Amino acid sequence: MAEKTKNIIVQTDKRIDEAALFDRVSAIIENRKTRVQIQANQETVLMFWDIGKHIGSILLGGERAGYGKRIVVTLAQQLQEKYGSSFEYSNVTRMIKFAARFPDMQIVVPLAQQLSWSHFIALLPLKNDEAFMFYANDAAVRRLSKRELREQISRKAYERREIANSQLTEVSTVPFNMFKDPYLLDILGLKDNYLEADLEKAILADLEAFILEFGHGFTFAGRQKRMTMDGKDYTLDLLFFHRTLKRLVAVELKLGEFKPAYMGQMRFYLKWLDRYERQEGENTPIGLILCTEASRDQIELMELDKEGIAVAEYWVAMPPKAEFERKIKEILIQAQERLTRRKTMTGGNIQREIEYFYETKDDDE
Repeated sequence: MAEKTKNIIVQTDKRIDEAALFDRVSAIIENRKTRVQIQANQETVLMFWDIGKHIGSILLGGERAGYGKRIVVTLAQQLQEKYGSSFEYSNVTRMIKFAARFPDMQIVVPLAQQLSWSHFIALLPLKNDEAFMFYANDAAVRRLSKRELREQISRKAYERREIANSQLTEVSTVPFNMFKDPYLLDILGLKDNYLEADLEKAILADLEAFILEFGHGFTFAGRQKRMTMDGKDYTLDLLFFHRTLKRLVAVELKLGEFKPAYMGQMRFYLKWLDRYERQEGENTPIGLILCTEASRDQIELMELDKEGIAVAEYWVAMPPKAEFERKIKEILIQAQERLTRRKTMTGGNIQREIEYFYETKDDDE
């Protein structure tokens, strides 16, 4: 009897950490809620795709296309009355466009796991499938909000990447899809008559915004990196590390137009980093020279990409929308001319053609 009483006392003295219990249960709830939200989001997107596919193939096919709009209007009214505003006419038409754009559900499934229907609404006005997939994957990887995704589209991130790619040859040691040209640094709020030091300080003050413009995978590694050789000190403006490509990325900031002498300076930085900073398992460092002006023909002639060096312009003030689009289109045309010239000179298909991708007007503007 005494032994039984002793056991009861011992069990009673075993106190439960109530705070830890609450934290653990809360974590379980939050984790499950997130999974439920992801699952619900995916099912919503796939449901809309299914609806659009069915309407497109059954109601609007062949001879029925002539009065298809009337059918959709009536159907949308009925669906909206029963299921709510998600099925208003404009959204049902988006479902049809969505399914027509991507008739294979297997393309949609992985994106639906990471993007909401609002993201797809922002993407639908893009007329080019490659641009669509670029922005969709970028939004998924970087977890961009709908607003951030719209901003990337309006700032022509895809076209600017294509401009940068057009400078690279088949023997380039700079990876494709690594950089953009030009970079839009209006986010830094620089005023007229700024200095290189002001630009560097502005970047450091808002690294998050700079890296968002720079691209996915970059992490900040240092500023004014000191490199000593033969008793002399040299300093690199900014140093980044690209986690996916596993390599250091040296960035030099320059005011004014690109000068050929910058190539020798960057080559030295890359050689030094490769010898003294590159760690086991990392790839060869690459460099980016950012200038306010750059002759892309001159850069192509110098074949900087063979040395692991890219050059890009940066703009600290965003032009008005119409002027911005005109300038980007103009640069793209010049890039296409360089690609055509390179193809003629080598007799090969160096790179696919690039074009300016317009957006169609969407209802949700």
